[in-house]
Amino acid sequence: MSVQQGDAIDIHSLVPHSGAMSLLGRLLAADDENLSAEVAIGTDSMFCVDGAVGAWVGVEYMAQAVAAHAGHAARLRGEPVRVGFLLGTRRYACAVPAFAAGSVLHIHVQRALQGENGLGAFECRIVDGNDGRELATATITVFQPDNVEEFLQRSSE
Repeated sequence: MSVQQGDAIDIHSLVPHSGAMSLLGRLLAADDENLSAEVAIGTDSMFCVDGAVGAWVGVEYMAQAVAAHAGHAARLRGEPVRVGFLLGTRRYACAVPAFAAGSVLHIHVQRALQGENGLGAFECRIVDGNDGRELATATITVFQPDNVEEFLQRSSE
């Protein structure tokens, strides 16, 4: 099932973050392999200092868009949204040192790999929502266990 801009899906319901750490603004589009989300940078945005959000936060925007993709897929299967883990980032490159207040960013993620064991990789891009200029790219690697509590318990032993 494909979601297009204007469909009434609250992106916050797709991501297991809450409050100020829920950084994505709205869902633009989603399908089985891709998701696009929007972030409007304001002076009140999390991580905004001196009128800008450091470019390093782009990794978290990408990771949350990947989480939204997983949440969207779970909803289509009739399952609850589950927690996942950011394992790593490869080749994060950003054309700007910071995202200025007033900027509108479009975060695009495309599934490159999804294993039966919960491991996945996504090709990610951040583009300027006004002029389409590519601002950042990376490959995000994630892990979503079947049972988060059991996984965390085993990890702490």
